[in-house]
Amino acid sequence: MSYIEHPNQDPVIVADANAEAAIGADIGTLFGLAETREAQGDIQGAVALYRNWVARNPAHPLLHAAYFNYGVALNKSGDRYGAMNALRAALSLKPDFMPSHINLGRLLEDDGQFDAAVTQWLTLVSQTGLIDGSSVKHKLVALQQIGRVLETFQQDEPAEDALRQSLDINENQPEVAQHWIALRQRQCKWPAVTPSEHVSLKALFTHISPLSLAVHSDDPMFQLARAFKYSKELTGPPRRPLCHATAAKERASLRQKLRIGYVSSDLREHAVGFAMADVLETHDRQAFEITAYYCGIDRPDGTKDRSQKSVDHWVDITRLSDEQAAQRIREDGIDILIDLNGYTKDARSRIFSYRPAPVTVNWFGFPGTMGSAHHHYIIADPIVVPEEDEIFYSEKVLRLACYQPNDRKRVVASEPLSREGAGLPADGFVYCCLNGCQKLTPEVFASWLTILRQVPDSVLWLLSGGADTDKRLRQLAANGGIAAERLIFAEKMPNPQHLARYQLADLFLDNSPYGAHTTASDAMWMGVPVLTYPGKTFASRVCASLVHAAGLGDLVCDSENSYVARAIALGKDRAQIETLKARLLSSRSSSRLFDTPALVRDLEELFRHMWTEAVEGRLPKPDHTNLNDYFDIGLDIAVNGKVPAARDELCKLYRDRLEAWNSAIRLPRDSRLWP
Repeated sequence: MSYIEHPNQDPVIVADANAEAAIGADIGTLFGLAETREAQGDIQGAVALYRNWVARNPAHPLLHAAYFNYGVALNKSGDRYGAMNALRAALSLKPDFMPSHINLGRLLEDDGQFDAAVTQWLTLVSQTGLIDGSSVKHKLVALQQIGRVLETFQQDEPAEDALRQSLDINENQPEVAQHWIALRQRQCKWPAVTPSEHVSLKALFTHISPLSLAVHSDDPMFQLARAFKYSKELTGPPRRPLCHATAAKERASLRQKLRIGYVSSDLREHAVGFAMADVLETHDRQAFEITAYYCGIDRPDGTKDRSQKSVDHWVDITRLSDEQAAQRIREDGIDILIDLNGYTKDARSRIFSYRPAPVTVNWFGFPGTMGSAHHHYIIADPIVVPEEDEIFYSEKVLRLACYQPNDRKRVVASEPLSREGAGLPADGFVYCCLNGCQKLTPEVFASWLTILRQVPDSVLWLLSGGADTDKRLRQLAANGGIAAERLIFAEKMPNPQHLARYQLADLFLDNSPYGAHTTASDAMWMGVPVLTYPGKTFASRVCASLVHAAGLGDLVCDSENSYVARAIALGKDRAQIETLKARLLSSRSSSRLFDTPALVRDLEELFRHMWTEAVEGRLPKPDHTNLNDYFDIGLDIAVNGKVPAARDELCKLYRDRLEAWNSAIRLPRDSRLWP
């Protein structure tokens, strides 16, 4: 919330005893003096000035503006309900005063009155008939607020509509475009990235978030270039580092233990939290001091409690600004800072731009490169990032045997299960994919329909995306000649019950290009084999890595066609499925995928390696040469056609475009496709 600014003039400083008399009826002086009080930390003094002024000037033509600032000050003082009354008073004097609608809606939202908040903003939207700069600006803000709140409460259709209206007014709104695309992906509205009369395809792909791009496209170079631009948009120009690279050398002789910091919003009941709990418990406390910087939901749960107990220090940075959090990390003397969020929900990416630790690492939370100037390393494995694919990453690639951690102590519900109880047929083959609906694509869905057509007694078990999305997918199946009832939807459940029900499935079918990650590990932990085929990007190759690490490398196909053929063959060979399930369960305790102690030992060796490079002054520096040009080429590919399936063909396409550009304007050499 912000104040109405006072006129451009020097602040008026008046002795307390004479303050109110000096203000008189001059609203500019009131604003200036109240602003000075607040700058001095005296918010109650500012509140008193506004309260007394509105009482003494009931007929002032700008009384509504004073009430507005009074409401802002009351809210800052902690009096939310007084602030609501002040804003309502402003609106009673001037019903079309748009800032009051916006702020009152936000206060109602903060108070849990979500319907009332949306109604307040809709009132503003309906009043903005007059076309001028201010009305357009306020209408955009109101539509953004409506979309944000509705999205938070899974009201996807009206949220999408609100954001679409906002984009129709101005297509150059990065955050609005990002949320609009994500909403369409979540609802399986294909193509998710689709233009309109007022919104161009180029604008949408220009602003798409790195996470949504990973779902949409299997172009690793465009993902790198978009991440690079996204990082710059998010963090702004480079900042002076809080912790210089020389700090590693200065600390080397002083440290008994390396200080490791994990930054995450997801060390709770979340896929990342479930997987990381065992890692945090397994770290060697004789050699490492572990601090978790938590920036997630302020709600206790068992996984969060477990993580909190397993680290040396737990620091809640939720209410700290990015700069304050970075200062805290620097003061704690963290040597290696791990970004467990990347570009995911509730991430605090700006913290890393302050460089609060000598070494910064991208691991696990985000399946791709950060493209930033401040992430030195990315932790992968030989399948997720083959050596020849390092050109698609701005970070230096370091590898574990399998990059994904897993929890050996998963809690699985023990109550009896039946297919009938889950809405599944007692007989017949059950294919499943219990990934979020946002990962589904029309190409993969078409492959699944082909599989179902060839295995007549089979069903496809999916995670519910809500009634409207489920209905949409069933209609698409019916359009493809598959009876709607052969798609069965699993409602969201607590993790122990969710894990247990995997046992009802026969075969897990992976997605592309953003495949199953922790969902694949969960399925295989419960004895369900996973069929996959790797693409060209990090997100599309994780599942292949996991399946290999679980000892089922023969279920990693080399193409979409072989994936479909293998799924059909397995659907007709229950004996082979039972053999695969037995293999999984018998090797679970010994497979590389679930060997958390081995992963942690290897991870700690990587930490030592990073620290050695930092101490010796060999810390890697991201190379961003020509990434603006790579972005323009990738954008053109995304807008005008399908990404080539073969890696070599895609790289040749980029090289040809670079060659054409270089014939006109000399491009500097880079370490990627223009060496």
